[in-house]
Amino acid sequence: MKKQDFVVVEQLKKTYRMGEVNVHALNDVTFNIQEGEFVVILGPSGSGKSTLLNIVGGMDSPSEGRVYIKGKEITNYNDKEMTLYRRNMVGFVFQFYNLMSNLTAKENVELATEICTDALNIDEVLDAVGLKERSDHFPSQLSGGEQQRVAIARAVAKNPEILLCDEPTGALDFSTGVTILDLLSRVNKEFNKTVVVITHNASIAKMADRVVKMRSGKVLENIKNDTPLSTERIEW
Repeated sequence: MKKQDFVVVEQLKKTYRMGEVNVHALNDVTFNIQEGEFVVILGPSGSGKSTLLNIVGGMDSPSEGRVYIKGKEITNYNDKEMTLYRRNMVGFVFQFYNLMSNLTAKENVELATEICTDALNIDEVLDAVGLKERSDHFPSQLSGGEQQRVAIARAVAKNPEILLCDEPTGALDFSTGVTILDLLSRVNKEFNKTVVVITHNASIAKMADRVVKMRSGKVLENIKNDTPLSTERIEW
């Protein structure tokens, strides 16, 4: 294992039983991610992207294989160790925001930071995502793009070491999606977070430092991109 490898996935398999049929969501997946990279895991629907993200994030367990984070095998963790890993090391951003409708933007972010040991200043994070003037608004008073910014602020305020994003632009129009991608890029650089985005959109992969291409539960390619594009040059 290289010293700079932040995530190492080795021979990962995940099999679900559906009636009389075994479904192989992941089939011998192996790849690495280096610390501080902006990574895109690219593949069509059903390729195993979300299953992979959930296992790396500690929300699911593999049928076989190992996942190492900073040299520690999280697939060996007990329930308490896994809870602490999810709480302190991982931030999640989902396609449909998952905000608490009865809490303001600031309260949604505060809710996540209450369980963490090294949270960032909430007002500073909200300011960084452009929501300083909207922090007292409820989700129903915010646009889709603003709600996704709250979700990103909530994940970042925990001060995790890795940010896992599941189709974060999937519910947004093009211009709003680009704004969100630009924000995630800034989180990667300014907050020095390893960011992993899963998507079916090949254009988004052009902005990544590394692209992991998946199909039918397998990794087809793990490519280092030496010339990532800025978000202003992304089109789809």
